[in-house]
Amino acid sequence: MRRRLSPAFPADLVRARLLAMSDRARARLLERMSPDDRRALAEDWDVWAEPGQRPPPGDWRLWLILAGRGFGKTRAGAAWVNRIARAPGGRRIALVGATLDEARAVMVEGPAGVLATAETGLRPDWQPSLGRLRWKSGAEARLYSAESPDGLRGPEHGYAWCDELAKWGRAEDSWANLMMGLRAGPAPRAVVTTTPRPMALLERLIAEPGTVVTRGRTWDNPHLGERFVAAMAARYAGTARGRQELEGELLREAEDALWTRAGLDAARAQAPLPAPVRVVIGVDPPASVKGVCGIVAAGRLADGRGVVLADASIAHAVPERWAAAVTACARAWRADRVVAEANNGGEMVRAVLAASGAALPIELVHAARGKAARAEPAAMLYAQGRVIHAAGFPELEAQLCGFTVGGGWQGADPSPDRADALVWALDALFPLGRAEPRVRRL
Repeated sequence: MRRRLSPAFPADLVRARLLAMSDRARARLLERMSPDDRRALAEDWDVWAEPGQRPPPGDWRLWLILAGRGFGKTRAGAAWVNRIARAPGGRRIALVGATLDEARAVMVEGPAGVLATAETGLRPDWQPSLGRLRWKSGAEARLYSAESPDGLRGPEHGYAWCDELAKWGRAEDSWANLMMGLRAGPAPRAVVTTTPRPMALLERLIAEPGTVVTRGRTWDNPHLGERFVAAMAARYAGTARGRQELEGELLREAEDALWTRAGLDAARAQAPLPAPVRVVIGVDPPASVKGVCGIVAAGRLADGRGVVLADASIAHAVPERWAAAVTACARAWRADRVVAEANNGGEMVRAVLAASGAALPIELVHAARGKAARAEPAAMLYAQGRVIHAAGFPELEAQLCGFTVGGGWQGADPSPDRADALVWALDALFPLGRAEPRVRRL
């Protein structure tokens, strides 16, 4: 049986009193409760949920939670799944993450996942080898990866929880297959929990009839540590990245953006591609271990088109680690060349790449023009239909949409490391006769 708070302690009243009380007064209130009431209070999500974490009323088909990091999106999604699964009737639920590893580590086994937040006596049976959760009510949930859209082709569900949609590499195909199977029961529903990034799919979902959007900011979570909140505010308040990652704001692309979401969606390959005749790995090394090393594999097909094959960028890595990632990417795609920007320590870049065992030519490029100026020739190739994407690359594509004509870089990330790496790779595949950058073969 599900244990509820006794009538003497209504959830809304308890929440208001607990948040307003001093530590000493809160301790006295808890002492008045029985052990069962104290446990029920700790587990009752209705008491602790913020407004943006509560299921909206009404006849909705999609509940979209757009919120900053740390707001509690995962906790809200897990609570909704556990609430759905309590009801009798053997409900079928899809749990879709960016990858299977993320779905398992975050949505199921994480500190705010389904297992950790289930109420006493209502914890589901978890079968990791099958990617399946089963509740005593007969409800069942299965894990799916947005990297494998075909895995969602066929299964029928009445409910779905989709986490971090903005990170899905094959978002359009995965979402389409999920929706075609979301047909069990009289009122199928889905919940999406994500920090927003500009993407065409997300904007369409917001505008669709039957969608309800709730929002939340990092600062809205009263349980976050004060030092963490202060550090985030000091670093990102007032920046585009802060608006996106902390405020949960969906940043639209600029009117004069070099790349658009619609254009990038149109550039995505719709069928298996032949093997490229050439492959180049573009590298934009980080200025420090706190940055991102942009690593992008791009190739040229026999018909003359360019193809973006992989975004293997790596964050917070020492030189030896990002150099190893470059080498692994080059080997995986059988690249014939590595092109790396050398403005930040050219000799160091050459040394760490050579030491990593990259047995192929390495070229250093020295940028003398601004980022947007370097990106414009690459954007022209896209506009001419001469570059396609082998899959969805959400973080790379978000950076591309941050470039504007004559306006430089206006994206949410501190630096367009991934986009810069792509530009260097395309420049090597499609030299456009410009005087810069200068290239030196090693």
